[in-house]
Amino acid sequence: MTSAPARVLLIDDHALVRDGMRMRLALQPELAVVGEADDGEAALAWLARASAEQMPELVITDIGMRGMGGIALAAALHEDYPELAVLIVSMHDNLEYVRQAIRAGARGYVLKDAPADELMAAIAAVLAGRVFYSARIARSMAEQSPAAGPLDALTPRERDIFNCIGRGQANKDIAAALGVSVRTIETHRLNLRRKLGIEGRAELVKFAVEQGSTEGGPAGSQ
Repeated sequence: MTSAPARVLLIDDHALVRDGMRMRLALQPELAVVGEADDGEAALAWLARASAEQMPELVITDIGMRGMGGIALAAALHEDYPELAVLIVSMHDNLEYVRQAIRAGARGYVLKDAPADELMAAIAAVLAGRVFYSARIARSMAEQSPAAGPLDALTPRERDIFNCIGRGQANKDIAAALGVSVRTIETHRLNLRRKLGIEGRAELVKFAVEQGSTEGGPAGSQ
C-alpha cells in the first residue's frame, strides 16, 4: 500500500515563481500542492480555513514579500502550528537571514538558484524532521561558526520548553505556563528530539538536565 503524498502549501508574492514551483513539485508523486498564498497573512488565513484533509505537512515560503514576510510567518507557524515543517526558498544568501529564519522555526533554507535535486533533498530532510541548508549556505556557516553547539538551532520557544524539561516539569505544567495545549508541547518535544538527534523521551530529559536550565522561567511567545 503506497502512502499518501505529503501536502504542501506554497507562499510567494510572485505568481510566476509559484507557478514554476508548483510545476516542479507536480513531477514528484510523493508531494501534492494543496494551496498557495502571496504573503504570510494570506497563508495564515488559508490555514485557518483549511480542513483536516487540506492541512499541509510542509510550508515552502519566500522571505521578502510585500505583506508579512517569511521569517515572521515561520515564527507564527512555529507558535500556532508546530507540527508543520517550514522550508525557506529565497534569493538571499545573507547568513543573518538564515539565522533569523532558523531561530524563527524554519527547518531549512534553500537558495532559489539551487539545482532541483537540492530542493528535493531539502524537502525530504525537513519532512523527516531534519535541518537542511543549501550547499553554499552550509559552507558559509561552517566557515563562520565552526564551534556551533547542538542547542544553537533551537528556536526561543523550543529553548523555553527545553529548559522546562531540564527543571523536571511535566507537559501539562509547561503547557499551562506557556498558555498552549498539551498536544502542542508534545509536538515541540518531538521536534526537540529530532533536532538534537535524541531517540527517546527519557534520553531528552536526561540531556536537558545535564545541560542545565537557563535562569528564569519561560520567555513567552516569540
